[in-house]
Amino acid sequence: MKYRIDLKILFFFALFYLTGQLKIYLVIMLFAFLHEISHLIVGLILGFKPQAIEIMPFGFSMKLLPKHANNEKKILKANLAELKYIFVALAGPIFNLIVAAVLYKFDLGLKNELRNLIFYANIMLCIFNLISLYPLDGGRVARSILRIFYGEKKAYKIMKVLSNITIFSLTFVGSIAILYLKNIAVLIILSYLWILFLKEKE
Repeated sequence: MKYRIDLKILFFFALFYLTGQLKIYLVIMLFAFLHEISHLIVGLILGFKPQAIEIMPFGFSMKLLPKHANNEKKILKANLAELKYIFVALAGPIFNLIVAAVLYKFDLGLKNELRNLIFYANIMLCIFNLISLYPLDGGRVARSILRIFYGEKKAYKIMKVLSNITIFSLTFVGSIAILYLKNIAVLIILSYLWILFLKEKE
């Protein structure tokens, strides 16, 4: 399996350290790692093989490929593997949602500050990853659904339009949030989304 570290993670590490928010960043990275482990577990159960893992500024990305011949069975205009990709992609956000739900219901003996930090980190990771922008989980789910119903070529065109609408809508809303909230975290997240968006256009 191939491994890759995005060196921009050093910039974000330094930024959060200098702004006194390193604890927040470390909690996010920990649960982003567990988020990715959830993808891996479900992927292994469904017959996928890990090919590569990348450590990125706000989490991890794992490439999984089907290894069984029955994944080639047709489902509408795609194959069984696309349906399995949807379950794999949803595993991460569902894990974060479960963690948040458990912390909302039980205190688990944690200090309020740490409990709240873990709760909101998981809510943020869940919502962030469900954004319909590839390679985020929401983008992966959207792409697989489109492939199943429209086939590869048409799905690519629709996904391209959907990604453009998503990134520009988020930029518009995020700009207003930055203006009124004056929160550097919004700017950081927007910047990271643009990095992902432009990377996929290369």
